Amino acid sequence: MSHIRQSLTLSLAFAVAAFAGDGPTKKRHNAALESAESAQSGVLWVAPADLESRNLFFGSGGEGRAPHGTVFTFDGEDMNGSNPKLYVHADDGVKWKLKLGSEARPETAATRFVWAMGYFTTDNYLATELRVDNLPQHLHRGQNLIGLGGAIHDARLKRNPEGYEKAGTWRWKEDPFRETREYNGLRVLMALMNNWDLKDENNEVLERKKKNKDQDSENSAASRPERMFIVSDLGASFGTAGIGLQHNLRKGNLEFYQRSKFVVKVTPEYIDFSTPARPGLIILFDPKHYFERVHLEWIGHHIPRADARWAGELLARLSDAQIRDAFRAGGFSSEEIDGFTAVVEARINLLKNL
Repeated sequence: MSHIRQSLTLSLAFAVAAFAGDGPTKKRHNAALESAESAQSGVLWVAPADLESRNLFFGSGGEGRAPHGTVFTFDGEDMNGSNPKLYVHADDGVKWKLKLGSEARPETAATRFVWAMGYFTTDNYLATELRVDNLPQHLHRGQNLIGLGGAIHDARLKRNPEGYEKAGTWRWKEDPFRETREYNGLRVLMALMNNWDLKDENNEVLERKKKNKDQDSENSAASRPERMFIVSDLGASFGTAGIGLQHNLRKGNLEFYQRSKFVVKVTPEYIDFSTPARPGLIILFDPKHYFERVHLEWIGHHIPRADARWAGELLARLSDAQIRDAFRAGGFSSEEIDGFTAVVEARINLLKNL
């Protein structure tokens, strides 16, 4: 026990040193703040009038934006985040960000619920089998997930909505939508999906690319916001309520999703959800991951019951078939689809009856 206590103390000391001072931390804070300030005209949510007819198998990009073919060419590696990602392009020239590993399936399914509810998301598709050509001899990450000849199974392919590019990031505590029903509804949705990885760097502001007037009609310009606020990384969904040991095996894990708590406290006016849960102390052995998430519980706490009920009423408009399509898009088995659907529908019923 003394050895473990000593290791935890050392980990904590290193972490405090890494996160102290006005160096990189302050720069990251200012950059995020500037991004949020420059996006005051942005949009977080638009009422989904066609919610009941939305195709949750193909998601926000629809069938037309889905990748063509199963052969891609390697362009580079993205070293951000905890899961290996590659930049690739298809034969038709379309560029994609390919994510390998445990987040590919749950993230694909999660984007369907985000879009269905009226929030914005990137276009995501799961490829059960694909091949990447021109790979280097050794990758920095994910080499063990790639077979002979560049064969890959269960990878997520992502690109921005047509006509948009990343303009910055936004912070949960400093975005222009705080205290609104739509902002609280997004917090509820993250809890419903058990998406615990809500650090600010996973949030993006997408900006519409500038076009000449003759390239963009008045109608299309009016229907497309200048800037969209999105949660850009949803891979930690449908598993546990927080980071813990072997967390990569617990994302998109039906057993852990079924066993997890959804609501931890209800008062006449407010509701507290279990996601995002406080990281277990054992994660102090990985100080960076611990301190990125140790103070995020507030995102799931003290949400007005009326706003949580509003979110539930929106989601209740989804049919059983649509919910199943979301998980089918994530490549889950029939048994998993049954199980995930049952949990999601039970949680929606709880919300709408608050």
